[in-house]
This record gives sequence, C-alpha cells and structure tokens, in this order.
Amino acid sequence: MSQQQTLQIHLLVVCFICLVATVSAENWPQWRGPKINGTSTETGLPTKWNTTTNISWKLPVPSLSGSTPIVWNDHLFLNIADGNNLSLWAIDRNSGAVLWKRPLGDGNRKIRKQNMSSPSPVTDGKSVWVMTGTGHLSAFDFSGQALWTRDLQKDYGSFGLQWGYASSPLLYEGALYVQVLHGMLTNDPSYVLKIQGNSGKTIWKVNRPTAAVRESPDAYSTPTLLKNGPSNEIVVTGGDIVTGHNTDTGDERWRVNGLNPRGYGHYRIVASPIVADGLVYAPTRERPLLALKIKGRRSLTVWSTDNGPDVPTPVTDGKYFYIVRDNGTMWCLDAKTGNKIYGPKRLASATYSSSPVLADGKLYISNEDGLTTVVKAGSTFQILAQNSLEGYTLSSPAISDGQVFIRTADNLWAIGKRRKNEIKESD
Repeated sequence: MSQQQTLQIHLLVVCFICLVATVSAENWPQWRGPKINGTSTETGLPTKWNTTTNISWKLPVPSLSGSTPIVWNDHLFLNIADGNNLSLWAIDRNSGAVLWKRPLGDGNRKIRKQNMSSPSPVTDGKSVWVMTGTGHLSAFDFSGQALWTRDLQKDYGSFGLQWGYASSPLLYEGALYVQVLHGMLTNDPSYVLKIQGNSGKTIWKVNRPTAAVRESPDAYSTPTLLKNGPSNEIVVTGGDIVTGHNTDTGDERWRVNGLNPRGYGHYRIVASPIVADGLVYAPTRERPLLALKIKGRRSLTVWSTDNGPDVPTPVTDGKYFYIVRDNGTMWCLDAKTGNKIYGPKRLASATYSSSPVLADGKLYISNEDGLTTVVKAGSTFQILAQNSLEGYTLSSPAISDGQVFIRTADNLWAIGKRRKNEIKESD
C-alpha cells in the first residue's frame, strides 16, 4: 500500500470518527431536553462525582432557581435572579466563564421555593428565548444582541398564580408556545399563546376555560408536543384537565377530565405532561396520573396510577415509566400497561423537586439537599452511586456531549469531561 493510500485511509477514519462524534452528541435545548421528555441518547456519562472529583469547572451563581441550564454546543444559558434583578447569562461551556449578561427587568421576588427566574430558557442554536416570572419574554442572538422583548402581563393582564409564574416556553418549528394557567388570584381567563420566534408577534391566543375552583386552576407545568396523525398538537395540563391544541390555529381538538376527580380546590399542577411512543402521560397533584391514547379528537385512558408525583415530572423511554415522588420513593411501571415493575423503592431521605433525566442506561435524580442518585435503568432497582454537591437544588440536570450539568443555589457544576473535546484531541 502506497504512502498516499495510507494517508487517504487515515483521513477517512478521522472523518468517520468526527462524524460519529457529531451524530452521537446531543444538545439540551429546552427544559426537558432534545426530545422534550427528559431523555437523551448520550452515552459514556459520568456515574460518580463530588465537589472535588470529576468536576470540569464550577461557576458561582447568586441565588437558587428552578430553571435548568440550557446547552447548545459551546454555549450554556441560565435564567438568573440576583436581588431585585433578573438576567440571562451566557456561559462558555468549555471553561465556565461568563460570556455576557443581559438584563430581563426587575421585580424579582421569592415565594416559598420559587423566585421569578424559574422558567428555563430555550434555544435553536441561533437565538435564545427566556421568560421570567414577571411576564417578560425576551429574545437574544448568541452574541447577546437583544432581538425583541414582550411584557405579557402588560399585554394580557396580570398573572394570577398563588406561587408565582414558573412555566417554561415550548419551542417548536421556530415558534414559542406559552401557557398562562391561573385563577387563584385573578378572574381573568387562562390562555395559551403561539408567538413567532423571530419577531415576538402573537400568532394566536386561545382561552382555556375549566371548571376548576380556588387554587386548582393554577398550573406550573410546561406544555409538550403530540403528533396526532396529520395534526401536531400542544399538550397542556392544568385546571383539572389535559387538552390538545392544534399548533397552527390553537383550536382545542380534545379534552380529558379526571385529573381532580373529587373536585378539590387545592389541586394545582406542577409536574408536566410527557409524550412517548404514542401515549400522553398527564400527572396531577399525585393522584391520579393518567396514561392516554389520543386518536383524532377521541381519547382513551389506557391506565392510571395513584402513585404519581407532585412536583418532579416523570420520565420514560416508552418501555419503562419512572416516577420519583417528592418524598424520595421511586416507582417503575410498564409504560404501556401501568403494571408495576418495582416500587416503592427508597432513594435518599429528602425532598425531591428536581425532575429525573434518563440517559446512558441510567437515571439521574437530584434532591433538594444537592445529592444526585444515579439509578440503573431497567426492570431491577439498583443504585449505582450517590453524589453530593452540598447545595440546595431545585433545578433538573442537563446532559450534553458526555457531561452532566447541575445547578445548585450557589454554583453551576460541569460534571465529567466533554467527550467532543477528547475526540478532537485524539485526532
């Protein structure tokens, strides 16, 4: 074999390795990740760490937040509360250095565990959009240039949730879908918006009436996406019901009751709906959690459980359905039938507000004490590691390029080495 042929083969191998690295690496572009359901196809993720081991870097942050870090290639984005002020931070994911900070307005306040930075940003790799609990929705490019901003409370009336607004926008095909489901502190109707991503203009706004009373109209959930035959629909839970709205018009195509069968006045919903393998999973305030099959405008309840969570959103790969309850007990159900695989199983004794994520055959489950339990995915409950970052934690983990990012009240932590960099260096 000639030297030139050898060189050509070497170059082909290098290109193939780079292609595999590009294909296998995933960003985390919105709160529930690339598939909007808390899962990732990433492999080779870290299992064990602490504050001094297997940490690439940490970045001090000024306060707690339920907002998840958002990752796109070399950028991370954080919704930040600092005293009275709110801002969006852009961070170099390789070094942890802050690239820029942009103000999102003032009026931050703390309501129990929550402040006005709770909604997670969303990005398409060119622009980043961020919502605040004060109702400001803003867009920036990756250099930090402001593109537009909206004040939804000024446009459509004051938010009326008892514990403050916390829903994240859903990004789909260049548009933002925003829900405002409230009623405890207002008589104004709940509604859902579709906003054009490049201009900030409202494409449609539809009211979403319910018969829920007192606190039960309030929802802190984030909408998700359902492909229902030829129709793409936005799935929204709150106000004792789950609804599907046509993405083009906002029209309500179906509605399922039963999230508050006894009509309690305190059934606000925190955990978000998820869609996997043709089923819609709709949590409520613990019981019941419904698994629904939607066909056209018809719905069928496939199964339900009274062992649902209050705050953490469940996660599923379509085969197993994992529930982490606020008290640290865990359940695994058959995602298609609801039959119990195992549970209840005890994680560390603490309060759980973060939502579990699933990747690399593992579940990453953080509690409010900053302890992340890594559990083996599948039919057998097995704790692989318990990793403490010693900080109050509300935010859910984010996963990208072989790393796990966890936000505590004091720091953003980059856990593990970035696989993409390792492959480049070895080439």
